[in-house]
Amino acid sequence: MKIWLDGGLRDIESARVSVLDHGLTVGDGVFETVRAAAGRPFALTRHLDRLARSARGLGLPEPDLDEVRRACAAVLAADPMPLGRLRITYTGGHGPLGSDRGEQGPTLVVALGESTPRPDSTAVVTVPWTRNERSAVTGLKTTSYAENVVALARARAHGASEALFGNTAGRLCEGTGSNVFVVLDDEIHTPPLASGCLAGITRALTAEWTGARETDLPLDVLESAEEIFLTSTLRDIQAVHRIDGRELPGAPGPVTAKAMRIFAERAADDLDP
Repeated sequence: MKIWLDGGLRDIESARVSVLDHGLTVGDGVFETVRAAAGRPFALTRHLDRLARSARGLGLPEPDLDEVRRACAAVLAADPMPLGRLRITYTGGHGPLGSDRGEQGPTLVVALGESTPRPDSTAVVTVPWTRNERSAVTGLKTTSYAENVVALARARAHGASEALFGNTAGRLCEGTGSNVFVVLDDEIHTPPLASGCLAGITRALTAEWTGARETDLPLDVLESAEEIFLTSTLRDIQAVHRIDGRELPGAPGPVTAKAMRIFAERAADDLDP
């Protein structure tokens, strides 16, 4: 396995980041996960645009996107696999043991791990914790994922693969690593970015390709929605067959199934939409 670290490929045994890296000590970093099929990344331009937006939002130096592209290409070529999770991590770099940043510059890591196709449907739970739609890092894909780790562990303990959050106003927001869509009267809706959710790449493409509407939704819409589905880089579109104790028989339903077909066809036609 080869890792790109600060300018070149390294063996996994020699790819080492300082224990004083700000991404480790205080979570001062941003990242992207890109789906790669047969060594070819999907929607890489959109992912790199969001990486740059997240870096600006944290006040990190602007990443060299040409270098990131070279790093992605090198890692993919070094370890070809049928389906992979390409992870791009960009941190504040070596810094002090506190929130102030150091002066050595950022750290760039690109790694590739094997992935497997997700099933067409899954179970999810809601959690009692909230997303803060007014946080300083709302909408940024940062490496500060401890909240998601805790919520996902609860989901796993209840036989589910994802946990869904409301926000501080009691509105539907997002999952730990996914966006959520609901079907109401045969129309597809998803929470607006103002809810505090991440601007998911798959979310945006799904909305563009299916005509889904951004709608401010109460969290309890999950109790009555005709269909529910999740979107993310590695899920694409995945139906929900159980939400907490509520079963949604026949998932994926007809609207979700149509969205899945549309996404698969459009994604196959253009690897960098």
